[in-house]
Amino acid sequence: MTIRVVILDDYQGVSASLAPWENSALDLELRVYREPVRDEDQLVEWLGGCDAVVLMRERTPLPRRVVERLPGLRLVVTTGMKNSAIEPGLGVTVCGTESSSAPPAELTWALITALRRNLLTEDRAVREGRWQSTLGGDLEGAALGLVGLGKIGARVAAVGQAFGMRVLAWSRNLDPARAADLGVEAVSKDELLAGSDIVSLHLRLSDRSRHVIGTAELAKMKPGALLVNTARSGLVDTEALLKALREGGLGGAGLDVFDTEPLPAGDPLLSAPNTVLAPHLGYVTRENYRTYFTQALEDVEGFFAGAPVRVVEEATRA
Repeated sequence: MTIRVVILDDYQGVSASLAPWENSALDLELRVYREPVRDEDQLVEWLGGCDAVVLMRERTPLPRRVVERLPGLRLVVTTGMKNSAIEPGLGVTVCGTESSSAPPAELTWALITALRRNLLTEDRAVREGRWQSTLGGDLEGAALGLVGLGKIGARVAAVGQAFGMRVLAWSRNLDPARAADLGVEAVSKDELLAGSDIVSLHLRLSDRSRHVIGTAELAKMKPGALLVNTARSGLVDTEALLKALREGGLGGAGLDVFDTEPLPAGDPLLSAPNTVLAPHLGYVTRENYRTYFTQALEDVEGFFAGAPVRVVEEATRA
């Protein structure tokens, strides 16, 4: 029996080469789409006739109403074990993969250092024949405020400490004892905002965390402080952020996540001052992708062999 597998949002076109799909004991027919899905009708068209779909993180929403239009779909695989773009109760089995916390932590520091040392401005200046046009700032002795101290936040904290920074942390559920074990100061939200030279966000997006950084919070930050977001766009009120950047209260922002992705032409963030923008690269490394697609293949093989692995949600429909 031929099993038809669709892979969505493979922007770089690497999913087929990073896992041994062609060596599977199953008779697999692989169909890969690199461009973003335009709308739900196109999604149904692309997934028509498939037995399994592999989703790249949260790039394409998969609501129940779409799955109901796909009677042959039996398996959904998400890269990572959590995907808020998949509606609960799809009726089909959902499996996941492992995902390293190292790449987003590393990208966080790429954004921090690029902002702190004005690297994009200086790169442009060198190419235009100018030499040393700005003054950067030290990391040693500066204060790093982490909104969220989970796996990624803890990695970011360790690097900050290696740079000789004072590291503060806050979240609604932060365990002060765990923070202390990590050498991090647990503080209130207001203390973190007022005392940090760099604020970096590492929370999951939920109703409670949406716009955790808005107009009031940006006003409480130190003049010239930097904001970095490699977590979820919804953690920040984008309109408030744009206003703070344009009025000069905020020193700069490093962003890897956006309200609309890919970021559309003409988006105000593209012309916002003192920004470093990355196209949602937090988890995008060759090593992490190899894990994603190798384990996605394992998920497909396990499910269709009757022994599913890394199950996130069981099937309920007949």
